[in-house]
Amino acid sequence: MAVREILKMGDPRLLRVAEPVTEFDTPAMRELIADMFDTMHAANGAGLAAPQIGVNLQLVIYGFKHNPRYPEAPQVPETVLINPVLTLLSEETEEAFEGCLSVPGMRGSVPRYTRLRYEGVDQHNQPIRRDVDGFHARVVQHEVDHLLGKLYPMRIKDFSKFGFTEVMFPGLDPNDDD
Repeated sequence: MAVREILKMGDPRLLRVAEPVTEFDTPAMRELIADMFDTMHAANGAGLAAPQIGVNLQLVIYGFKHNPRYPEAPQVPETVLINPVLTLLSEETEEAFEGCLSVPGMRGSVPRYTRLRYEGVDQHNQPIRRDVDGFHARVVQHEVDHLLGKLYPMRIKDFSKFGFTEVMFPGLDPNDDD
């Protein structure tokens, strides 16, 4: 297990559409997932997508009990989600500030759907299906965007709500990332 380097915005690998996972519960997959959790925890992340560490697979992890970068956020269960499919349960959207491990030190207000269902499989190829809302839904959409080659600044509508965390949110960790 190891902390891996996180790619930063501008790296063309972050703009690729990720490939489906076809092999599950292999030693290489177990090591990759362990490394992703180590990397996410080391950076105080709420989630991490495999493309963020240069692995072009449809694999995301997320979850936390308490995150210092999102002190008001409710808990999100630690999850390994592979080959995800999102289905909207409502057209309602909400704007809120996000950060990203690949866009360090910055935050932006991003509109996201408030309710959705996500489906996929876990690392053992067992089905996952959850209906979620609020911050949990936001985190899943953010991470799945990475599998589509999208970073949150691409979703910002009002760039007056985008800037450096230390300026916009004094007191939050300037190394905030999602």
